[in-house]
Amino acid sequence: MHLTTPDWIIIISFFVIFIFIGVLVSKKSGKDSKSFFLSNRNMPWWLLGVSMVATTFAADTPNFVAGVIREDGVFGNWIWWSFLLTGMLTVFFYAKLWRKSGITTDLEFYELRYSGKSAAFLRGFRAIYLGVFFNIVIMANVCLAAIKIGHVMFGLSAYQVLLIASPVVVIYSAFGGLKGVILTDFVQFIIAMVGSIWATIYIVNMPEIGGMEKLLSTPAVAAKTAMLPDFSKPELLIPLLIVPLAVQWWSVWYPGAEPGGGGYIAQRMLAAKDEKHATYATLFFNFAHYALRPWPWIIIGLASIIVSRT
Repeated sequence: MHLTTPDWIIIISFFVIFIFIGVLVSKKSGKDSKSFFLSNRNMPWWLLGVSMVATTFAADTPNFVAGVIREDGVFGNWIWWSFLLTGMLTVFFYAKLWRKSGITTDLEFYELRYSGKSAAFLRGFRAIYLGVFFNIVIMANVCLAAIKIGHVMFGLSAYQVLLIASPVVVIYSAFGGLKGVILTDFVQFIIAMVGSIWATIYIVNMPEIGGMEKLLSTPAVAAKTAMLPDFSKPELLIPLLIVPLAVQWWSVWYPGAEPGGGGYIAQRMLAAKDEKHATYATLFFNFAHYALRPWPWIIIGLASIIVSRT
């Protein structure tokens, strides 16, 4: 893919803006640990809600959803839509409790709920397990997606992609703390959604697709548009609907949707102005995460079925 000078200006500006945001808020974020990790607990619900959606929106997320569409159809998304159950539990039960707890991080809760050496051990174990081992897996997935995108679009090697992108994230996170992350999340989410919708409109109007009506009337696509699996086929019904709804939503760790919200979401609830803002933030997150954000990717996934055949 050949990039012109304006293209590079946009890309460089993208990184510069995020570094600028981190440096801009660094003075307030660096006052103490509360300022750094909680932004003084004064964040509004709408900013926190957008940040929650953005932090669960990585480079690999659209690819994953589009892949599910191609493989199983729209109903294949029940593999993660089922987590809405725990998401709403967080909204109406856990959000207020997280904010009311007054703790700094979700791991601190273990020593609030339990006591003694066993509580300290549990907190330390979770910190190492989630902060090191689990996060390495998460970051590896995201970095792999970024590497593939960087190679296809810019012709960059894996090392080049990581050496360009990683320092930018480290800089604005280290300087800006949670507030810097939340503000950059807000900007990134707007850019990502505008890009997703723009890409959807462009792809749907490609000559091979011929518009939305033609897309949905194509037999190969129509077979993938069902919201629910065929109940007469247990081989589809059980793994794609029964298991997610009966077991997966409470037994599997999924960023932002495990019972109680988990680290990513809990940290933002803890930074809310009050309990109402924590509740509204998680409510907006669940609406945007499940009902709003994935539809451009779903449409693109359906369109890719036709494009791959032409």
